[in-house]
Amino acid sequence: MSTRNRLAAVLFAGALAAWPQSDAVDPRSTLHITLPEDSPISVVSADWGESRATARGGAMVLDLRTSLSLRNSGQAKIRGVTLLVEAQDVTPGGKASVAVPSLDAGVGDVFPVRVDMRLMRPLQSGTGPLVTIKLDGVLFDDLSFYGPNELNSRRSMRAWEMEARRDRQYFKAILESRGPEGLREAFLSSVAALSSRPRMDVRFARGGRATNFEAEHELQFAFLRFPDSPVDPISGVARASGSEIRAPRIDVKNRSKRGVSYVEIGWILKDRNGRQFLAGSVPSSDGLDLAPGQTGKILESTSLRFSSASGRIVDIQGVTGYVSQVEFDNGEIWIPSRSSLNQSGLQGVAAPSPEEQRLTNIYVKKGLEAVIQELRKF
Repeated sequence: MSTRNRLAAVLFAGALAAWPQSDAVDPRSTLHITLPEDSPISVVSADWGESRATARGGAMVLDLRTSLSLRNSGQAKIRGVTLLVEAQDVTPGGKASVAVPSLDAGVGDVFPVRVDMRLMRPLQSGTGPLVTIKLDGVLFDDLSFYGPNELNSRRSMRAWEMEARRDRQYFKAILESRGPEGLREAFLSSVAALSSRPRMDVRFARGGRATNFEAEHELQFAFLRFPDSPVDPISGVARASGSEIRAPRIDVKNRSKRGVSYVEIGWILKDRNGRQFLAGSVPSSDGLDLAPGQTGKILESTSLRFSSASGRIVDIQGVTGYVSQVEFDNGEIWIPSRSSLNQSGLQGVAAPSPEEQRLTNIYVKKGLEAVIQELRKF
């Protein structure tokens, strides 16, 4: 392991003494960032900031508040990075990930990565790292990928990059056709949509069962279909009870001439008052394999429980699904076009892409001219 690709930050005993029950923490423990020898990124610096380790009973709670500076040490522009953060591989709450989409890191450029999370692990009796940060994947400008891909980050980052290109083109077209004031109106609409869009929390567990005692009823899915979608949702049914949907089953058909290895279905819920909520996207299993013209089923033996972001239980009266992402067997990704989202009415309900959120944040913090300059980089 080369020096430039391995950085260890030692948490000294004096600092550990200030933490609750720190006598159970080995003062020789370290936090490691470990990258492969041929990694296209390298570590410039790591500021562990307010990171803390606290012993609680037989477990250790790790609150990570870390700022990393990474350099593109490869030969191509980087569009995304995903890191795997592990305190314990098998313990619940022992690992997480950090993804940074919408990067524009040229060769030699340094870019920040913020790690804010809480992990758990058993109390450690010997020496060794408390937390290990590893590279799961790097996405380049040509959509090629480097990394072990343990988290399927290749698929996620390719989808985010496709969305980023779609949305940048949308805003650039507005600038060209309607000028700066037209672009300002578009971002004012994005700001309003972000602040007013209702949010939904979903708990997802394969093989789960309903836990409440309300009478179940059969719920038929409605579907929004896009003309250019390579996969068509045919039918869907689930058992519903209050805020819980159990054992949903969705039949889909591969309309394309290529094999499909993954499908993601977006969910929009309607409550008793007719309000619509985006419940997120639920993926197919990794074993999906749809040949051209073949039909298949996804989301079998699954239990989903929904609540609003404020914690209010949602009384589900209807569910609408739509195909939000497709991966072909060669790794290429399909996503809905901006016009399809607008025509279906999803643009006001579906979550904006990470890139639209990033550009909107630039507009709010720095103004219209900063957004225009950002769009001109691409």
